[in-house]
Amino acid sequence: MSQTSLNLVAISIFLMTLSVLLGPFLNLSPAVPALATFTILGIATLDSFSLQGKGGTIFLDWIAGFSKEHRDRIIHHEAGHFLVAYLMGIPVTGYTLSAWEAWKQGQPGQGGVSFDDGELASQLQVGKISAQMLDRYCTVWMAGIAAETLVFNNAEGGADDKSKLIGVLTILGFSESVYQQKLRFHALQAKTLLQENWSSYEALVNAMRQRNSVEDCHAELGVGSGK
Repeated sequence: MSQTSLNLVAISIFLMTLSVLLGPFLNLSPAVPALATFTILGIATLDSFSLQGKGGTIFLDWIAGFSKEHRDRIIHHEAGHFLVAYLMGIPVTGYTLSAWEAWKQGQPGQGGVSFDDGELASQLQVGKISAQMLDRYCTVWMAGIAAETLVFNNAEGGADDKSKLIGVLTILGFSESVYQQKLRFHALQAKTLLQENWSSYEALVNAMRQRNSVEDCHAELGVGSGK
């Protein structure tokens, strides 16, 4: 069972326990929490065997989306990826800001910025990549964490970004002792780029908050289609 499905099971257990404790005070029928728990467990089972965890991810992301700070963190995080990719010359092909948007576009996970990474993939297939390209992509992957930290003084997201970076380093034969060094180095690189282009970053955040197209976001950065 996926971690997301396990989270749904944990939620159902919590709700059942809470209803048992508060039910007598709220005149709540025992059938209500039982039905709710059965429904959530059913969703978790269906999600695990039929949806590969996507349904649970959408559900949990929907709950988290009620928090304004959570929504703001996602936008600032993804804007960090977007801007640094642009500065590094890596084409951005799209972005999503929720698991629901990602699912509609056929993307895994909770959403994010999509890149044209065909050249990277072709080099990884042969187990060899130029130092320049590795630096560019590692910096882009760490840019979301760097952006969150600059705005909120810490980062809640970025686990998948770290996994991508470590996965590439593993393919290329780097030792585990190098992983943390690379994570810190490229996070610092991304932070510096964001600070040096802060006005562009803020404009991009506003554009992404309005769900502007990639082309319109590029226009905010001064590279519209007519330029």
